[in-house]
Amino acid sequence: MKKVIKIANLDCAACAAELQEELEAISGVTEVSVDFVGQRVDLGYENAETLEKAVYAISHFEEVEIVDGNAPQKKDRHLKEILSIAVSLALFVPALVCQLLSVNQWVCFGLYLGAFVAAGWSVVRAVFRNIPKAFRGGIHLGLLLDENLLMTVAAVGAFAIGENLEGAVVMILYQIGELLQSIAVGSSRKSITRLMELKSESAIRITAEGQEEISPDELCAGDEILLRKGDRVPADCRLLSASASIDAKSMTGEAYFKELRAGDELLSGCINAGEAVRAKVVRPASESAAAKILELVENSASKKAKPEKFITKFARIYTPIVVLLAVIVAVVPPLFQGYNFREWLIPALNFLVISCPCALIISVPLTYFSGVGSLARCGVLAKGAVCLDALAGVKVAAFDKTGTLTEGRFSVAKTNGGAHVLALAAAAEQNSSHPLAQAFAGLAAEPAEACEEIAGMGLSATVKGKKVLVGSLRLMREHGISVEEVQGDRLAVYVAEEGKFLGSVEIEDWLRPEAATALAELKKAGVEKLAVLTGDTRARAERSLQSLPLDEIHAELLPAQKPERAAELKAQGKLLYVGDGINDTPVMTESDVAVAMGGLGSDAAIEASDFVLATDNLSALPRAVKGAKKTRKIVVENIVFSIAVKVALMALSLFGWIPLWAAVLGDTGVMLLAVLNSMRMRRKIK
Repeated sequence: MKKVIKIANLDCAACAAELQEELEAISGVTEVSVDFVGQRVDLGYENAETLEKAVYAISHFEEVEIVDGNAPQKKDRHLKEILSIAVSLALFVPALVCQLLSVNQWVCFGLYLGAFVAAGWSVVRAVFRNIPKAFRGGIHLGLLLDENLLMTVAAVGAFAIGENLEGAVVMILYQIGELLQSIAVGSSRKSITRLMELKSESAIRITAEGQEEISPDELCAGDEILLRKGDRVPADCRLLSASASIDAKSMTGEAYFKELRAGDELLSGCINAGEAVRAKVVRPASESAAAKILELVENSASKKAKPEKFITKFARIYTPIVVLLAVIVAVVPPLFQGYNFREWLIPALNFLVISCPCALIISVPLTYFSGVGSLARCGVLAKGAVCLDALAGVKVAAFDKTGTLTEGRFSVAKTNGGAHVLALAAAAEQNSSHPLAQAFAGLAAEPAEACEEIAGMGLSATVKGKKVLVGSLRLMREHGISVEEVQGDRLAVYVAEEGKFLGSVEIEDWLRPEAATALAELKKAGVEKLAVLTGDTRARAERSLQSLPLDEIHAELLPAQKPERAAELKAQGKLLYVGDGINDTPVMTESDVAVAMGGLGSDAAIEASDFVLATDNLSALPRAVKGAKKTRKIVVENIVFSIAVKVALMALSLFGWIPLWAAVLGDTGVMLLAVLNSMRMRRKIK
């Protein structure tokens, strides 16, 4: 069983790691992921007793609270932390003045100790609360050797050797760093939670009795609604009025109005920028584009990328090793230097301070979380950080043709063979779930019996006692029927009755207007090869796609052949596949990264994908690739920078070239710089 538990007051990256380790130690917990940025715990458990133990552990972990998912988010005022630091500084400054004026050393000591207590009481309390937890059900070094213990030992050690000023400064600088970290994380969290604004608070439903204001959750497919000027669209719907002007910035990231005509689809989350209009709901609010965005962004943290998993494992091994090195530095050299332990205690304490891996633990997941949010603001929904990592390495991109590179809105353009041909085609196609069948919706047709789909080729049915075949040129040839092939860019549906060819129906489908630009931008973003996998004839596919910058066109493919071609492309580099239909699911499974068209895409395709284009706009795809590459680059920068600076500080501390307060300042500075670097992902992706 699985459960998502929403929490509050977990603003520390290391604390999140400790909570995760504590939950993992509970018998019956199968999997757990603690997301301190998104303020949630994804828990897998075996039974109700396990869940109860986990809930108890979460609610009794420091100041963490379990909150109702509908509860308003608390504002980050940081009043307690600011007050603690202010009191500490109010005691520290007089202590420093007294020391400079050579006032009684016990007065100085008392003031410094007061400054330490004011700033560090919460840190010391956390140490004593964690000690019993660290030995519950085994030894959990992550809970024992956390940043609270390291800072407490460093500060107390400084007082023990008479370095009272450094003992107080260590705790003050640490608490200032924690406050700045919390503010930075809170700022990033707010930028992500602004996506919640996509959700409408109410909807106006039009009924026979008049108008009624209801919750969007009460809307059903087929309901007619009124959208006033400035109203946010509460659910995906289709425009009934003649025209509408829509502000889709929240969904697409582009600051311009989109003009729609009657019959066009309005995605939830957009705003009506024009006069009041009417629309018909096509999907309930729970299945709308806005709901998909919110769900995927919320769930993205549970799918961690390799660097995130590496950092978690690294911190668990790295910190105990550095603590051991600190003990060695404090004990071994003095044995060969006349037992002068005091001289080596400061380098040892520096090791303890510097070993805190906060910069890595916080900056890496924060970067991925910000990356997921940035893509969402562009209309691209990522299912997790691991998906961003995969997208960053894509070298080959393959596309389905119909509904992906084309608009997928089919209509009958021409009939070759008279009204009887069109009537037979409509009779068979109206029993099909294939996207092409929508071209025949609403046409007059005789009832068809024994309708059977022939994978990748068409349909067979019985109409008025006669066997009818409707489908591709290949279908006709498979049944030995002589056919006159239709030339041109339109898709032809051939019709035969009782083994005799009667004619064809030409179906029109237009290329997406943004397709050429989007594919060109993909090339600029680093994708080396672009290909199309389609079941259409080669001649027609080449004619209809000739304006696109494609490297390869694989045509006349049956559904079973598409994964084979995808495997061949995959051998040339990491493969990205973009599709919209249920028949694309096997190819998506074969590819390294799968992208589904959110508006037109089938539920199966969306489920199998790693990314969803919520607005069906291909222009968002190159921006997603750029965003993924930028995310990966910032993650690598933070890892390399943090480790390099820490190693340098450790080396300097061995030679006694830096005081304890400088080690704390350096550690805090690294953490803040890594966090600020992570926040670059909040910028708009161009």
